[in-house]
Amino acid sequence: MATSPDMQAEIATAPASLAGPVGVLPRQDIRKLVHCGMVRSTSGAFSESQYQPASLDLRLGHKAYRVRASFLPGPNKSVAQMLADLTQDEVSLEEGAILEKNCVYVVELMESLHELPATISAFANPKSSTGRLDVFTRLIADRSGAFDSVAGGYSGKLYAEISPSSFSIKVRKGSRLNQLRFRRRSSGQEEAEGFRVSDRELREVHRHTALVDGPATIRNGLIFSIHLGDAEGEIIGYQAQRFTDVIDVDRVAGYEIDDFWTPIPAKRKRLILDPHQFYILASKERIHIPPAFAAEMAPIDPAMGEFRVHYAGFFDPGFGVAADGVPGSRGVLEVRSHEVPFLLEDGQVVGRLAFERMATEPDALYGAIGTSNYQGQALKLSKHFRS
Repeated sequence: MATSPDMQAEIATAPASLAGPVGVLPRQDIRKLVHCGMVRSTSGAFSESQYQPASLDLRLGHKAYRVRASFLPGPNKSVAQMLADLTQDEVSLEEGAILEKNCVYVVELMESLHELPATISAFANPKSSTGRLDVFTRLIADRSGAFDSVAGGYSGKLYAEISPSSFSIKVRKGSRLNQLRFRRRSSGQEEAEGFRVSDRELREVHRHTALVDGPATIRNGLIFSIHLGDAEGEIIGYQAQRFTDVIDVDRVAGYEIDDFWTPIPAKRKRLILDPHQFYILASKERIHIPPAFAAEMAPIDPAMGEFRVHYAGFFDPGFGVAADGVPGSRGVLEVRSHEVPFLLEDGQVVGRLAFERMATEPDALYGAIGTSNYQGQALKLSKHFRS
């Protein structure tokens, strides 16, 4: 994307205009990064719907590379160099294409980064709808030794690694599977440290603005538990079927639930997870993320059980707000058991939310923008399925 003299002047003054409090950047500051040319698009333009309260939706580019294995380029290689060695096939996404389950693909994204300030780093996560389809998606940057992380000062392309697990999916140029958020730190602060809200601060926040619809258990973050029913026969989750049709990720409310999922009725307030099966379940707690904070579902301690409870675990400011002030949205959990069957019981602790401060409050909260598909949710599948 060419830069005009006016934009070049904007870029020259960008470090001053992007200074401010430490924390997760709100959407109005992400707009500044775009306006200054530090976040660019191969299309030359951004859609308004890409701007979430605390993140930017990323769009797939025109080609997918099917690769032999997942990889990280490491400090001395670009992703393109790795693709030259590992690519098995190239698939055009211009008119749409199917990404087969249990295969690994890499797609260059339409968005790229250019001379980020050294004090602003970026972190990615799958979108909620992506995780609920059991699509494993991670961001890769050139010369990087970690997924989903981009160091301050980075200039270069961005790529998505995509590996569908339960369903084959159809995608196209412009499809959105993951999102990027930005953290601003002080000059003496470590890149990924010092952002998490302490338990003491979190208890104080809960006293003023309820984080859950009941007593808050706060221990290295906000603890949440599994909901497995209040009455016999209540639908408490869904298990992915093994042999289904393809799901078009851009088709909203286009599929019948029963064609892809097996409903799970409550039975004695317990559930045995089958090995290597995928489930959609819900938290017992109803959650609220205040405007000055964002939250991320932290990985479960392996000592707590042989299962994983999230793929897309980022919660925007404003998630779960209700008119009466009581937290109004359950956390929907993407659950996969590992090598052995595992018994869950109602109320069992399955994870925690780690809170971070926003640098400033967003100019629009989750639920107030047109892409807030999961505000007020109870147990809910991805937006692709009819209620």
